[in-house]
Amino acid sequence: MAIIHYWLVGMRGGEKVLESLSTMFPQADIFTHAYVPAKISEKLRRHRVIVTSVGRLPMAHRLYQKYLPFMPAALDALDLSGYDLVLSSEAGPAKGVITPVDTPHLCYCHSPMRYIWDQYPVYRANAGFLTRQLMPAMARRMRAWDVATAGRPDRIVANSNHVARRVEKFWRRDAEVIHPPVAVDQFRPVAADQRGGYYLWLGELAPYKRPDLAVEAFTRLKRPLFVIGGPDAAEAELARRAGDTVRFLGRVDDARLRRYLAGCRALIFPGEEDFGIVPVEAMASGRPVIAYGRGGALDSVVDGETGLLFDTQSVDSLVDAVERFEASGLEQADPQRFVRHAATFAEPIFRQKMARVLMEMGVEGGVRPSYVAAAE
Repeated sequence: MAIIHYWLVGMRGGEKVLESLSTMFPQADIFTHAYVPAKISEKLRRHRVIVTSVGRLPMAHRLYQKYLPFMPAALDALDLSGYDLVLSSEAGPAKGVITPVDTPHLCYCHSPMRYIWDQYPVYRANAGFLTRQLMPAMARRMRAWDVATAGRPDRIVANSNHVARRVEKFWRRDAEVIHPPVAVDQFRPVAADQRGGYYLWLGELAPYKRPDLAVEAFTRLKRPLFVIGGPDAAEAELARRAGDTVRFLGRVDDARLRRYLAGCRALIFPGEEDFGIVPVEAMASGRPVIAYGRGGALDSVVDGETGLLFDTQSVDSLVDAVERFEASGLEQADPQRFVRHAATFAEPIFRQKMARVLMEMGVEGGVRPSYVAAAE
């Protein structure tokens, strides 16, 4: 089996999915455009990792996103003729590989490339001057390639209903939804007397995740908000706009992160995400979520049961949601309510659903029985 993953330069949501796939297929080869072994898990390092021609360009481990226009040709150059099954893990260029006619190709889509489709204005607005000038021409070429290669996978699986709708809109393909695996068993609730009086924002301090909304809303509310994440430059910019009740903790290790999740009044999730693993981790920690009611949050947060949704990405709407939350009684709800819901996103469920799809493809495409057994 060959797994095509866009780049391996850190352990984020896509790489967690890749880990789960590597458990199903421990002998799979992994192809990627950029590879930094020190920043990925030992489990993934055990695999044979083959880097495309992009990875041989100068400083590819840091500048890989600048080399986006070279990635389609790098995928075309891969020889996958020796493989019985190809699985592409798509959020950057990965699905566009060419496979033999009898080799099934399944694409697990975390997202069509945001920076050339619906999030293009956001990315361009936040790019440097030179990149901003080059982006229109590059994006046009990449969109044409992205649509042209949308027919190459035999089947597409999306990580949320939101992504499935984007797959249909941009690629004109149907996609079954299989939510990504979440390591829910690594999180535990704590007793009420062990919780703090703070709300929590957690993630990369990227503009589309809207940490600015959380900072401004809690500055206005004068409620304690802990902000976990980086990079430092983004933190410094937000800190200049924050009031005394907002505390920036930077990046924290996994043990501290779990403590902060279990101890918060609620997780604040104001961005529009493709899926969003953090809300599930918060619920696995026994805490509710206050989330913007679009994107992947609609798949993970049950309004009024495991959290509250707000309908406008604005400070006023978030302030209103926090006030509604404090009057709702959700903060005092039995933590096991949230834990039970989070358990529906556990890794074994992901593997079972992926195994079903792969077995269906085995019937249609002749995948060897050994791979079907591995999936099961």
